[in-house]
Amino acid sequence: MRVDLNADVGESFGAYIYGDDAGVLPFVSSASIACGFHAGDPGVMRETVRLALRHGVAIGAHPGFQDLAGFGRREVHLSPAEVETLVAYQVGALAGVAAAEGARLRHVKPHGALYNMAARDEGLATAIARAVSSVDTSLVLFGLSGSCLVTAGQRAGLRVASEAFPDRAYRSDGSLAPRGVAGAVITGLERVVSRAIDMTVRQSVAALDGGLVTVAVDTLCVHGDTPGAAELARGLRAALEAAGIQVLPAGTDH
Repeated sequence: MRVDLNADVGESFGAYIYGDDAGVLPFVSSASIACGFHAGDPGVMRETVRLALRHGVAIGAHPGFQDLAGFGRREVHLSPAEVETLVAYQVGALAGVAAAEGARLRHVKPHGALYNMAARDEGLATAIARAVSSVDTSLVLFGLSGSCLVTAGQRAGLRVASEAFPDRAYRSDGSLAPRGVAGAVITGLERVVSRAIDMTVRQSVAALDGGLVTVAVDTLCVHGDTPGAAELARGLRAALEAAGIQVLPAGTDH
């Protein structure tokens, strides 16, 4: 049994330091790096690529809406064509930064509101899949397990990775509970680890509003901006390996 452990990183901007990338990256297998629209900037992108390479972590793009003030967590209503261009631009930018460091991107994971909207909107999901495919058909597209984004990636001929969130509450329809809902963010290492094991081994997780949600899991997410993210990443990695689960980047063939 194997699973990818990914972290959303590179979300500092200018003089503002956000998240504990240096503490998280030694324990994950993939890094989803902000591309300058919801967070990050060219210098942060380059330094985060370097940090990921130093730790042997697979590099991916984390494109979001152009909304620094809202950290990309507010819905922005664009046409599918606009979303396709938005995503292609950001993926291409990080691919260029990675190339400057002698590296290549392995995956793409949309951020925040864009990710959640594409999970339920087939048109947006298809636009994102087209954007990824237009930049590099070898990239793995990350999407919420059971979502439109995973299906759109498969239709586009991309490799896909179904993602689950041990530190986020689920609703019974398989969607993530909005962050403003009480209990939407799961805290406490033991509880998060228990959910990660259930997701990976049993392919299920308890829903916030009752019952069990079935999840296919190729990759588990750790949010780099969560308080205590480094300890959480360390604990998750240790627990997964103790359970006999290999932690490898998504799309690894062996």
